[in-house]
Amino acid sequence: MEKKKLNHLAIILDGNGRWAQARNLPRFKGHYEGGKRVKEIAIAASLKGIKRMSVYAFSTENWKRPTSEIDYIFKLPRLFLDMYLSDLMKYQIKIECIGDISQVSSNAKKAINDCIEKTKNNTGMVLCFALNYGSYQEIINATRNIASLVKEDKLNIEDITKETFEEYLMDSTPVDLLIRTSGEQRISNFLLWQIAYSEIYFTNVMWPDFNEEELDKAIANYYQRDRRFGGIKNEK
Repeated sequence: MEKKKLNHLAIILDGNGRWAQARNLPRFKGHYEGGKRVKEIAIAASLKGIKRMSVYAFSTENWKRPTSEIDYIFKLPRLFLDMYLSDLMKYQIKIECIGDISQVSSNAKKAINDCIEKTKNNTGMVLCFALNYGSYQEIINATRNIASLVKEDKLNIEDITKETFEEYLMDSTPVDLLIRTSGEQRISNFLLWQIAYSEIYFTNVMWPDFNEEELDKAIANYYQRDRRFGGIKNEK
């Protein structure tokens, strides 16, 4: 039986727009409040000893949203850096990013890279933003890279293992707990490989209202689970 640790927390940040609309506010206001919540929950998670926190900030499917909303979402990396850099440094939080940011504006790309650069030497929890990320594409890209190695006789087919495949993923860290807010109960193309044996926690709370108390509820629920990884229940 593997030890039940919570090293990698992943969160699907859902409900920002609906949170704003329920208050007769423009949708971008929900994203702004959601950005503030990311900082607060990241600090709380860091203090609880969590090693990595991955947040689904913008999926490859989110390009279907209104242009004005997309434009605002990609202003958030600069706002996040300007407003919260001192907190990130204080708690030694290191920023990483997965996804294809080649399609985003040059300003957003620079802000993202600035976040990564300024925090690269921090030694605490890793806060990973999934931006323009989709797990289908991640897995397809990994498959293409491995296939190219086989075609070039640099890798034998029989040597392809789970570990080999994971070398070509954007992030191979197994997810221990996946949280989705806002009442939706689906994965939405997020870290499909990495969540193979994760525990999943759904809550009706909208992301801008997801505070440390709600995080504690999710973590408490996680520690009540019996993680068997395909084995049988550990009878006392």
